[in-house]
Amino acid sequence: MAVAERVQKYVQRLPERLQSEVLDFVEYLLSKAEREENELEEGDWQTMSLTQAMRGMEEEGAAYTTADLKESF
Repeated sequence: MAVAERVQKYVQRLPERLQSEVLDFVEYLLSKAEREENELEEGDWQTMSLTQAMRGMEEEGAAYTTADLKESF
């Protein structure tokens, strides 16, 4: 028996006020899962964006050297 079917059987046995609490909790979990998925997607986009922005920079020479420093510590 699938998990969803088992949950449904248990929920049907609960009084309606507790079924309402189960519904609230399920809605919370769904919202949390969607938020986490969006955060992962956003992280992927940020990584891709940074990768694209940095593309080719490893071949560039250094713009400054230590000789360009006015003060050293």
